[in-house]
Amino acid sequence: MKRAGALRQVSDFSDFVSGRRLRELLSQCGPGEGRHVQASPDGQHLLLLLRGRLGLQPQVLAFPRLGTGPGDLERSWQPPQPPIMGLLFLQSPAALTSWVLAVISEQGRTEVWGFVPVLGWQLQQSLELCHGARARIVSICSQGSSLVWCEERPPSAAQLDPGRGAFRYCICTRALEVGEQGAHLGAMRIVVHNSPQYQVLASPQHVFLVPTNATFASVSMFLLIWCPREAKVTIVAPSGGFVHSEVLHSSDFKKLVFGSVGLLLSVAPLDIHTCALSSCGGLLLLSTQGTVHLVQPDGTWRHVYDLGGSCLVQGDPVQLKAFGSTLACVLAGVLYLIDLTSGRLIEKKLLSTKEVHFLGSPGRDEEIQLLTPMGIYCFSFSSPEEGGRPEPTLVEMVFEEACKYYQRRSLSSSQLTVEKLKKGDMFQAPIALSSILQHSLPTKERALLSTLSMDLQSYLSLELLKSCIVSASESEVDRCCEELVEQEVSRLLRLDLDRENLAYLNAVFNSFPKASWKAIRGSLQLQQNGDGLLVARTTSDIWKKVLGGPVPHWSQQEEIGFNGVVPLFELICGSLHRFKPKWLPRFVELTQQYVGASWTYSTKEGPEGGVPLYKRALAVLDRQRQRTASERELEIELLLCSARPKAVLQAVHLLIRLRRWQRVVEAAEKFSKLSPLLNKEIFTTLLAQFAQHRDLDPYLAALWELCPADLTVSDILSIVLQHLPSSAGDPAPFSAEGAPLTLALLKPLLHKVAQRQCTQDELYADISQACTPPPSKGRDVTPSCLNFTPDDCTVWE
Repeated sequence: MKRAGALRQVSDFSDFVSGRRLRELLSQCGPGEGRHVQASPDGQHLLLLLRGRLGLQPQVLAFPRLGTGPGDLERSWQPPQPPIMGLLFLQSPAALTSWVLAVISEQGRTEVWGFVPVLGWQLQQSLELCHGARARIVSICSQGSSLVWCEERPPSAAQLDPGRGAFRYCICTRALEVGEQGAHLGAMRIVVHNSPQYQVLASPQHVFLVPTNATFASVSMFLLIWCPREAKVTIVAPSGGFVHSEVLHSSDFKKLVFGSVGLLLSVAPLDIHTCALSSCGGLLLLSTQGTVHLVQPDGTWRHVYDLGGSCLVQGDPVQLKAFGSTLACVLAGVLYLIDLTSGRLIEKKLLSTKEVHFLGSPGRDEEIQLLTPMGIYCFSFSSPEEGGRPEPTLVEMVFEEACKYYQRRSLSSSQLTVEKLKKGDMFQAPIALSSILQHSLPTKERALLSTLSMDLQSYLSLELLKSCIVSASESEVDRCCEELVEQEVSRLLRLDLDRENLAYLNAVFNSFPKASWKAIRGSLQLQQNGDGLLVARTTSDIWKKVLGGPVPHWSQQEEIGFNGVVPLFELICGSLHRFKPKWLPRFVELTQQYVGASWTYSTKEGPEGGVPLYKRALAVLDRQRQRTASERELEIELLLCSARPKAVLQAVHLLIRLRRWQRVVEAAEKFSKLSPLLNKEIFTTLLAQFAQHRDLDPYLAALWELCPADLTVSDILSIVLQHLPSSAGDPAPFSAEGAPLTLALLKPLLHKVAQRQCTQDELYADISQACTPPPSKGRDVTPSCLNFTPDDCTVWE
């Protein structure tokens, strides 16, 4: 199992050539400024691309590590120079360093640079990717030694057609080989022409064509996956579950998607804010709602994680990168670490800066490196069994907390610092504790160190968050409050929810309802699966916290729970009722499933305390003064999802009162299978309704199938006669209001029951004849029920 450690600074740029200048360039942030930071494949160079800095021309700078070799790269261009579209590292086995750097401009001008340890950076060749002078590259990537790009080819004035304006792009590929004689380009191949604008991303085996904001709306509901080795294109529409693959016979875009147009018209457009490649060759998509999905090369896709938060807009800085099986995301100054295999949140940390770039670690896919204006930081994972000295932050936290403690108790006005505490002869407790943490823990007790380290890191993040709130602007206060509430809820769920902690949790929910809902949703991992059903990917410990605590006894006088404190289950139900009411019945059903798997209903020692969960959820609804139509529907769903006989009967009666007959019959068909007694109660109730009015006539065939086996013709006639509507002027069963009840409506049921009764009597007669002497002549053994026909009931006619 992965455990995240603290961020560790591995470089302050002092080990790079011109490190001070690198720090200054990273710290500068002006309006309209664009920066792109990238590390070389061997990790010995940092490449910095500066785009459009306050009207200046673009610049490419390379900062090598000390001892790598002489010379650093600083390339700038004289105006007019088109924008630089990308810095790509290409494989080059014939080169001295096995890789070269390609600097590509918007018009296709490509400069190939190589680094020689003795000479430094050398320009090897300048090439032209595009054939036309008016061509423009909008997106480019590399795959091995080949380049793949999306190229805009504006039509001439004579061929200008407004309908074809959105399909003036083409997807091109070209090999770029570097040898001892220099670099040269292979023949250009157009993969797709007459195409909309796409962003291209290349994995080792596939190329993903992702729609952008400029993509025509009618074709932005799917993406394309091209496999160069198999010459195959896969059309994927994740929101509609559509996947179609075909061999690339024609390079025309319209012919490529023509066979799938009918199916794609009903699919919603893709919601993409940021995309990145995964380590397994898939594509990671982050929506504007904060949801992360993984699209595999074969077109299958799955939900990974929901970051939550407010809606993202284009231009919001988001960093997304996969490190092995871990997804790292920086959003609004918060670092998220997510396990791509299980979809669980490993770690969430508030960073002191929003200017963060991810760097790859050569040979160490699982090691996460972050580049900030202050330096390079490493975030590595370790198992709980691993030993070693604790992080320096842990020891510093011990002395900082000791300073605060002793300062409060000191009578002196002088400020106590960590340095004084370490050097002085007094206050030996923190020094002893630090020594224990570093040296004296046995191997079997390292778990204590890990637990304490996590807690101290949590407190450190909390203090950092508080300081951010003090200095934050008004627009950032809400985000900081949400982060604070999330940390508090997560911390409380790790503790024993005694009365004090539960009262504090109630105060948090009452003061910050929306932030509390987001926090509890993240802790329980409440989300919808591919079938649209609510699932909860949480641990059994969290479920026990949800179901623990005293069960309140609601009354009309009390609007809060047990001694003014509402248990956690009722708090969650209240949040669901306020923000996601459609999820409430399914949440109660999930909770019942956990209860059924952990405790038996035959005992009252379970977490329900003898009160069914659906009644506890209904009690939350009962606190509302007036019940709306949607809340009545929610009440019915809660009663039905419990699958308890009394609750099901109550729901059936509510549906009858609302005269929703189709829903009544559907519920009867579903829940009559639970037990014969419940089946008989439901059928008797519906038969009584049938005798009173004609609203159930369209559903009689389904209703007669529910007839219990132990009901006789006499029982049915008795129920019908008891519930006939009374009328003073008309003879029963006729009524002056509405259509009368006729024998034709009841005849199929009576005939069915009579046949079943005769079959039972015949079986009984055969058993009796085998066990007793034969009857004397003239004795009639014919069952009396066989002599019954519904036509003999003249009273009905």
